[in-house]
Amino acid sequence: MSRYRLLPTPAQEAVLRGHCAHARYVWNLAVEQHSHWRPGRAGAPGFLQTVQQQALRDFARAMAAFFDPRNPAGRPSWRKAGRDEGFRIVGRRGRQWDVRRLSRKTGEVWVPKAGWVRFRWSRTVPPGVRSYRVSMDRAGRWHVAFAAIPDPIPAPGNGEAVGIDRGVVVGAALSTGELLHVPGLTAPERNRLRRLERKLARAKRGSNRRGRVRLAIARLRARETDRRKDWAEKTSTGLARRFDIIKVEGLQIRNMTRSARGTRQNPGRNVRAKAGLNRQILRSGWGLLARRLEEKAIGRIEKISPAFTSQRCSACGHVDPKSRESQAVFRCTACGYACHADVNAARNIAAGHAVTARGGDGVTRPMNREPHLLASLTGRE
Repeated sequence: MSRYRLLPTPAQEAVLRGHCAHARYVWNLAVEQHSHWRPGRAGAPGFLQTVQQQALRDFARAMAAFFDPRNPAGRPSWRKAGRDEGFRIVGRRGRQWDVRRLSRKTGEVWVPKAGWVRFRWSRTVPPGVRSYRVSMDRAGRWHVAFAAIPDPIPAPGNGEAVGIDRGVVVGAALSTGELLHVPGLTAPERNRLRRLERKLARAKRGSNRRGRVRLAIARLRARETDRRKDWAEKTSTGLARRFDIIKVEGLQIRNMTRSARGTRQNPGRNVRAKAGLNRQILRSGWGLLARRLEEKAIGRIEKISPAFTSQRCSACGHVDPKSRESQAVFRCTACGYACHADVNAARNIAAGHAVTARGGDGVTRPMNREPHLLASLTGRE
């Protein structure tokens, strides 16, 4: 999807909000009726027109993906106002283009009932686009995304391979020795965010003041997200252009960021530290970087088991948890080789080195953990 910043007038924005409400209403109606639907029972809504019709078509695709055993997806869920704002438009019949360029940095896209809506022409619009999606994020910004799959980046043909170790302190460490950091909020921005969160806790629910504070928080969060996405795009493009083979850890990020709260009968341990770790992992963009690499360097991505890659010496192959002296220092207890811990892990990943753990029952199982992540946050080794 090629996304551009939309610049509607106040009158056009009112129309766009109405389209979002209509699409969300039809989607939620379909979700509600399908929740009561049984085979052989009528009652599911049919196709209507324009925005509502596309909402139902999107719902039909989502249901087809949910029932597809080859690529299972989650069941379509309820859409909430203020969070899920968007609708899809299909180009007018008989015309290939519903987009026109006004100047070097400005273009227009046709939206039913709103007319020609301007957007920032930040890059070339992909040719032959027949559908596009208009959406609004929590920060109140409008975007238009044209449905087009870009061509993959060709391999440089130099035969070089690189290993990538993703972390919290260092976003991505390369086997070449490079340390890449994910940009986030600056110190003043973080302080302002904390002040706004305290102000939000004191604001009365449903008040205008609370709405203004929530919008200010959303804008800061959106700024952080934009920086992370920009970093992931530029980093993935650079890696795809530099290396023929890119090796990453096969991490199960959803399992790694699962809450440790537990139940009332069996409460978890280090819950606050684990919650902080989960937030840091999600802010580091692990999944986004891997996904964009797979989309840009198709067929050139290899996933390596992450088992003990941070405890294995990339020089002699000795595995010892004591070699990992701290988050940043690796010193092999066997040969004395010293290196940045993340770079050492990245070199193990580049070589395809991973170790399996043998349990008490004698069965060898792959490990899926980063041993020093939680320890680095709790201060315990």
